Amino acid sequence: MLTTLRKEGSIPAVVYGGKEQLHFSILENEAKKLVFTPNVYLIEIDVNGKKFKAILQETQVHPVTDRILHLDFLEVKENSPFKLNLPVRLEGFSKGVRNGGNLSQNFRTLKVMGLLKDMPDAVKIDITPLKIGEKIRVLDLNIPGLKFSDPENAVVVGVLTARAVIEEEEEEEESAEGAEGAEGTEGADSEKKNSEEPKKDE
Repeated sequence: MLTTLRKEGSIPAVVYGGKEQLHFSILENEAKKLVFTPNVYLIEIDVNGKKFKAILQETQVHPVTDRILHLDFLEVKENSPFKLNLPVRLEGFSKGVRNGGNLSQNFRTLKVMGLLKDMPDAVKIDITPLKIGEKIRVLDLNIPGLKFSDPENAVVVGVLTARAVIEEEEEEEESAEGAEGAEGTEGADSEKKNSEEPKKDE
């Protein structure tokens, strides 16, 4: 039966997490929309009139062709926490990158657990204030109602030092000090010149 479904352009699937596992099929083109995307979708599955809210939990693909072979869905209930890999979405433009640093993102997804009502579509991280050498770790993230499963000290994103990098603050300070120094030197040179200039006899 499974072979027949695939020949007809359908992918065999199962939804579990309820009282019993339910087997069904999904069109291959629809399956691709769920699998080949960084986004997470909560979908409604209708199997013989029974409707379930579910998320894609596991995908089996052909080792050579990468064609989808089987899909496992997890039924999601309002009052039951569940695990999910959420995509990491970086927002803003890092201060350190503007000054020549290199942005390093170590996690594209993060493992979280929580209730359906607390589950966002992504873990959004504002990297605007990140300076060169600064990092954001898992323990720095805080989304109400969610618990992160990845190691707390794991670095999610950071700005690495690059060659010929000048911190914005240092550049501003050096410019200010240079301007003050130039004014001071000009004044000192003027006074010295006046003091060294011989006085003319009246």
